[in-house]
Amino acid sequence: MKRILKNLPVLLLVVALTSCSSVRVASDYERNTNFDEFKTFAFFKTGIDKAEINDIDKRRILRAIEAELLDKGYTKSESPDLLVSIFTKSNQRVDVYNNYWGAGAWGWGWGGFGPGWGWGWNQPMVSSRTEGILYIDLINAKKKELIWQGQGTGYLTKNTERKEERIKEFVNKILAQFPPGLN
Repeated sequence: MKRILKNLPVLLLVVALTSCSSVRVASDYERNTNFDEFKTFAFFKTGIDKAEINDIDKRRILRAIEAELLDKGYTKSESPDLLVSIFTKSNQRVDVYNNYWGAGAWGWGWGGFGPGWGWGWNQPMVSSRTEGILYIDLINAKKKELIWQGQGTGYLTKNTERKEERIKEFVNKILAQFPPGLN
């Protein structure tokens, strides 16, 4: 039992970190749109240039989007049906966990009913993570109207080897909801 209590903070931290590894997605679209009429795409440079992200990550995102759309049967074109734009947000999240471990007894004491004696310790844990949000906008190129938007929210990594994999995971999960009605 002592061993379990001793390792409990570590186990809780592992569970917390592994549960945060997923990407939460949502999408919205114009209900009156016939998505079957769209066959080609291009990137909307004006919108992409406004995305507040470094150029290396921006290229990683665009490559991942291009690969997903090509896999779905769309063709990249100079005169596209769809324009693809992105934007990003990030939030620094700080979690503080106050862990009080110990035992005690309640009974009559000085000042009335309250804790009489006990032992324990307070072991606060602080973790800091960056939560990122990636928006992928699909715009009707002829009408210049937003027809579909996907959003992915999840935790980012600073590990450069894992970063490209994480970006692909974001894009894959977001575009899994496009076109609407297939999922």
